[in-house]
Amino acid sequence: MRRTVSAIAAEQGRDGSLPWFHGGQLDPWDSVEAAMALDVGGEHARAAAAYRWLAARQRPDGSWAAEYRDGAETQPAVESNHAGYLAVGAWHTWLASGDERLVRELWPAVRRGLDLVVDMQLASGAIGWALRPDGTPDDVALLTGNASLFQALRCGIALAELAGRSQPDWELAVTGLGTALRTEPAAFADRSRWSMDWYYPVLAGAVTGGPARARLAADWDRFVVPGLGARCVADRPWVTGAETCELALALVVAGQPEAALEQVAAMQHLRHDDGSYWTGFVYPDDARWPVERTTWTAAAVVLAADALAGATPACGLFADPAALPAPGTEDAGSAATLPGSASA
Repeated sequence: MRRTVSAIAAEQGRDGSLPWFHGGQLDPWDSVEAAMALDVGGEHARAAAAYRWLAARQRPDGSWAAEYRDGAETQPAVESNHAGYLAVGAWHTWLASGDERLVRELWPAVRRGLDLVVDMQLASGAIGWALRPDGTPDDVALLTGNASLFQALRCGIALAELAGRSQPDWELAVTGLGTALRTEPAAFADRSRWSMDWYYPVLAGAVTGGPARARLAADWDRFVVPGLGARCVADRPWVTGAETCELALALVVAGQPEAALEQVAAMQHLRHDDGSYWTGFVYPDDARWPVERTTWTAAAVVLAADALAGATPACGLFADPAALPAPGTEDAGSAATLPGSASA
């Protein structure tokens, strides 16, 4: 894992940016995931630099561009999952490092991002996936992105309690979103061929216990290739490292750590000598595709390993979603309050 964390760190720009690979694209969601892996590996200064890079590029409305290259926006679209995910990284870095200064610094960006997410909520409780050019939310909602936002809103509520700044709008939003994720499949676009739509409601803590195990069992044979990992999409002979390790995280949430460990072990054929990981493998052709080793793939491995091993104080963020406060509670998972933050 130390080699893998070092491989992620080697791709980081001098300005703190964390792209997919050196010279490649950067999107906010995957950059946060890679920063979380740096924190797991003890590279807190590097993780903090990545979060500060993102916070410095947040737009006034709380959004980020969907893609950057060399610090410049190359895909300006506003997507809700990008706006919300800094909250997960900020809560993770608090758990991993206890860095009060960084969390206070990130709080305004987290607040603006989640306020935008709440503004994009639809009548169904789902969150629109993007803003239209006129600034109104698209009426298309994506299940994976919404599950990620369920986790982000819960992390945001935890941060708000930590900062002494309750956010009742977020609590109402996450309650409606959780109901939609559990009971309103028609509220989301049909992307059922993608494995992420299968396991992400479990990974994010929206579906737990017996329903989580039943959900994972229902499509297991459709997505899992024995000995190789999980397909990215059901109708292609292509296994991917990030999806396999995210499935492992979902299995941990569902109380199936042995099955999770099997998946992390199965995808080790994607490991490179330097500790980085290839993105995917087309197994009939015995070919790695795409021909790239991405920071977010390596990060998914690190986060899954931490959830399984319990190696850091942040492991419970993915291993035990119930540790996050339920809407309307006062328990943010920590007795601490950020000094001087009540007026933030």
